[in-house]
Amino acid sequence: MALIVKKFGGSSVATTEKILAVAERILNEKKPDDKIVVVVSAMGDSTDNLINLAEGIDREPYKANYLREMDMLLTTGEQVSIALLAMAFKKFGQPAISLTGSMIGMRTNSVHTKGRILGIKPQRVHEELNKGQIVVVAGFQGADKFGDPVTLGRGGSDTSAVALAGALHADECEIFTDVDGVYSADPRIVKNARKMKEITYFEMLEMARLGAGVMQPRSVEMGQYFNIPIHVRSTFTNDTGTIIREDYTVEDKDFEIRGVAHDQKVAKIAVLGVSNTPGIAHTIFSALAKANIDVDMIVQSIRNIDKNITDMVFTIALEDLAEAKKVVDRVAERVNASSVLVEEDVAKVSIVGAGMLGSPGIAARMFGALARADINIDIISTSEISVSCLIKASQLTEAVNSIHDEFFSD
Repeated sequence: MALIVKKFGGSSVATTEKILAVAERILNEKKPDDKIVVVVSAMGDSTDNLINLAEGIDREPYKANYLREMDMLLTTGEQVSIALLAMAFKKFGQPAISLTGSMIGMRTNSVHTKGRILGIKPQRVHEELNKGQIVVVAGFQGADKFGDPVTLGRGGSDTSAVALAGALHADECEIFTDVDGVYSADPRIVKNARKMKEITYFEMLEMARLGAGVMQPRSVEMGQYFNIPIHVRSTFTNDTGTIIREDYTVEDKDFEIRGVAHDQKVAKIAVLGVSNTPGIAHTIFSALAKANIDVDMIVQSIRNIDKNITDMVFTIALEDLAEAKKVVDRVAERVNASSVLVEEDVAKVSIVGAGMLGSPGIAARMFGALARADINIDIISTSEISVSCLIKASQLTEAVNSIHDEFFSD
């Protein structure tokens, strides 16, 4: 007997025909004594369609005073898919029940549209499983201390699934998606990208943080925290996918990097001509933090040594740009900046791998690959197991392929 949490993304449940196929697949794979929890995203493009409706009211629906209502709106997408999937199970003779995030005891903070899970009390889930039901759970959502719905950000259904698997002490968490595993690069961009049999939490977290869309970073953090193996596999085949776990058990560990990640949904902001004095960086970035805006790559460069003037350049998620620009404009006036520049035609490309620790020359090879493709680097940032470069968005495909060829040519 096993307790298994299975998560299906929006493309997997995009139509009623696909929902029926998901239910049939789960029942075909289910052993008699297995307990199954299914976490589901909204159908297909439902979330985007709901956002479009909000934009019909205001072109900027993510303004601070709309965020609670955006969560009220967006959580309806998952409620449609869980109800339909529960009905599909019942059509096949399998008892099932659909539950929202609040019904399963998923408690979050009150940061609407970017919530974090604070805890789960899945008593209702255990009760329904013990009745022989398959429990179908709305991903992407929980409720704060006031009972208000809070969404977990794009890809939040992955986080819901892994966190619930941890709270239930599940044997495994399976993430079903439209790709059949984790690849060395996006196979839609790099034709010879390699599917991995395994990857560590540490490396997968870095790849997800840097743009690999197959998993949300927080979901990987949850997997590592609860030590739950995560199996990323395809909805549309029965092939083995990629196992995300603590350490490797099968694959050869003799590699330099594990993959090339990219992120097109970034923007660059430059605060120009500020005084190079203590407290300036804190003033800028604390204001962004109060607005719940994450900052990624940061560069401070001296423009004029004699006048002690510097420029502060950083990147943010493109979806935060409108709010970030308002915050930075206000701060720029306070610190007497000469101007604020915004650039949207940028993208981030990164290499990731624990193998680069103690391996000199990895970054130089990456820079060489970009140089051979005549691609200029705007910003560079590094971590223990990654190197990232900000480049022109129009050159992203060429950059990813050039870097991948450098490290995965054989």
